[in-house]
Amino acid sequence: MAAKASVAGAVVAGFPSPAEQYVEPPLDLNEFLVRRPAATYFVTVEGDSMVGAGIRPGDLLVVDRSLRPADGDIVVAAVDGRYTVKTYRADAKGVRLVPANPAYPVVALEPGQELDYFGKVTACIHRFVKK
Repeated sequence: MAAKASVAGAVVAGFPSPAEQYVEPPLDLNEFLVRRPAATYFVTVEGDSMVGAGIRPGDLLVVDRSLRPADGDIVVAAVDGRYTVKTYRADAKGVRLVPANPAYPVVALEPGQELDYFGKVTACIHRFVKK
């Protein structure tokens, strides 16, 4: 992702304000989104189990493998070899992977099930215009 774009200041989402004549320096998305390049990867979302968290099919997730999961983080993990993106919950009830869509069940880890934590989702890139 070597392309650079320019940031043209802020934009008001209410009533228009006078346009700023000042243009910010180029925006490097790697610099903005990636803290640890060697540990960061991008994955495309399939499915709608996280729509309530603003993650939709086709979105691009930025995932940092160097960050350990904490309760409430959105993570990419594999349960018995099947990858998924969910909210990580760990408390007295154990570890659970919770969807952000009520149409999907909570994945509660049972004894003997294997959980492979793959990384923490640090950003979600969503396009408004289809490819």
